[in-house]
Amino acid sequence: MNTKLTLRLDGHLIASAKEYSAETGKSVSKIVADFFVIIKNEKLKENNSTTPTVQSLKGILKNTDLSKGEYKKYLEEKHL
Repeated sequence: MNTKLTLRLDGHLIASAKEYSAETGKSVSKIVADFFVIIKNEKLKENNSTTPTVQSLKGILKNTDLSKGEYKKYLEEKHL
C-alpha cells in the first residue's frame, strides 16, 4: 500500500531531483523510495555482520595447497 509523504526541502535540491528524474525516467517518488531501500539494506547489513570468530577465520585457507578435489574426497570419507 502506498502512502503519501510530504517532504520539505531546499528549492535547489528539489530542482536537482526533478532534473535527475527527467534524465533517468524515474519519478521523484521512486528515487526517494529507492534511497529508503538503500538505507534499509545498509541497516540489515549492520545487523547481520559476522562475529569476531568468523572474521578471524576469514581467508585462513587462502594460501594453502588444498584443492577442491582433495577437500571433496575428505568430506566423502568423513560423511560416507
